[in-house]
Amino acid sequence: MSVPRVIGSVLAGAPGLPPLVVGPALGTSVAALWSSVAQRLAGDYHVIGWDLPGHGASPRPQHAFSIDDLATSVVGMVENEIGKRRFTYAGMSVAGAVGIELLLGYPERVASAALICTAARIGDPVDWQSRAQVVRDGGTGEVVALSVRRWFTPGFFERDPGSARALLDALRRVDDDGYARTCEALAEFDARYRLGEITTPVVAVAGANDIATPPDSLRFIAAKVTRGRFVELPDAAHLAPAEQPDRIADVLLKLKRRENR
Repeated sequence: MSVPRVIGSVLAGAPGLPPLVVGPALGTSVAALWSSVAQRLAGDYHVIGWDLPGHGASPRPQHAFSIDDLATSVVGMVENEIGKRRFTYAGMSVAGAVGIELLLGYPERVASAALICTAARIGDPVDWQSRAQVVRDGGTGEVVALSVRRWFTPGFFERDPGSARALLDALRRVDDDGYARTCEALAEFDARYRLGEITTPVVAVAGANDIATPPDSLRFIAAKVTRGRFVELPDAAHLAPAEQPDRIADVLLKLKRRENR
């Protein structure tokens, strides 16, 4: 395996503000998923997003990679953007898994973290390997219907059609190999037995209607880390930053206040 390249982009906020690094879900771009939250935080954080390999602005991967490799790539990207400053981290789904690896491998860099709609082990390895093969054979169009069922609560398309379309368009543009290799990285990821090593303040945020990473997955994280807190968002499925940007922004503002105590 080799460390993949991930591209960062500033989503909101002046460079002098406290840095907040945000990461996306499989099949999404960070801009499509996080822009609404970032706009709400523009006066409080310098918000930097990163994209998964083959997603959004990041190039397609040349080799297999692990979730830990992605954490190393994110640290390198952050150093290019802001140097050695500590940062708040917010990642959802696969980027939440990356957040766990950041907290384990680079605790000196992360002031606090929001782990959103994620788990210390996400799904089943066999299912991830199967999905990787489906995408390699037929492209990301093969997983659009599955993603809609998991990503959104009923009625989201009617409430916010622009965001829903942007997220599905981002999925269709994802590089097939980038998607498949991320699935394979998730198949190998399991940090359940290391959560007790994490001493950084963590808020674990669940969508009440999330079937991909149910609330109990986030309760488990909050209970096992040393300084964990659990928040459940009503009327949210897997893509909580898109469905509930006000609530996610509020969680991140409270996290900032905790850091400043």
